Amino acid sequence: MEKQQYIEAGRVTNTHGVAGEVKIEVWLDSPQFLRRFPRVFVGGTEKKLLSGKVQKSFLIAKLEGVDDVNAAMALKGKTVTVDRNDVHLPKGTFFVQDILGASVVDEQGREIGKLTDVLERPAQNIYVVQGETEHLIPAVPEFILKTDAEAGVVTVHLIEGM
Repeated sequence: MEKQQYIEAGRVTNTHGVAGEVKIEVWLDSPQFLRRFPRVFVGGTEKKLLSGKVQKSFLIAKLEGVDDVNAAMALKGKTVTVDRNDVHLPKGTFFVQDILGASVVDEQGREIGKLTDVLERPAQNIYVVQGETEHLIPAVPEFILKTDAEAGVVTVHLIEGM
């Protein structure tokens, strides 16, 4: 599977203060993770991330060239993306978008379907697999045995009723 160069990381939801800071709803694992990127792309335009403060699941960000509330307001509603080359993920981790479309197989290698969505829930994520029927599989080690994002294959253990 070909990986996309730019990862959707969040959305500018509002301004913060009068000095041009923006409030970003973060779609990655955490606002702290987004804060590690040296630059972000807001609505496709590159912006250097000068500083970032975590506020619950949001990042209050100061972006280069956004110096007042009017400039910040112009970014409201825009999608924030990051360049995957700006971060190195620990071994065995991946961006969710890297497994969307992956083949999902059981322990014997029989194809169950394609991973079409990942639902984020408080307890754990749930993988939506579309095959002859739709399967909802909790993303926990008991059911997700192996994820090979490079090969585009997820190996799962299914139980009756899943």
